Amino acid sequence: MASATVTSKGQVTIPVEVRTKLGLRAGSRLAFVPTAAGGYEIYPEAASVKDLRGALPRRPRPVTVEEMSDAVASGATADQR
Repeated sequence: MASATVTSKGQVTIPVEVRTKLGLRAGSRLAFVPTAAGGYEIYPEAASVKDLRGALPRRPRPVTVEEMSDAVASGATADQR
């Protein structure tokens, strides 16, 4: 069984085998869910859509309304460009 020590600042280093199994990495958030028995269960929090900001490269220039209209009219999809 993995264990850890709480520091004077309330910090805990999660053992590597636990981090690996939970898929945790730097910046991961954890949810502490109270149980009926008075303890807590710890779960990785689901990522927010906001966390995806910046994951894709920005387009070199904005698409114009005319370009959007032309793409819709021709039945183009993002995969066909």
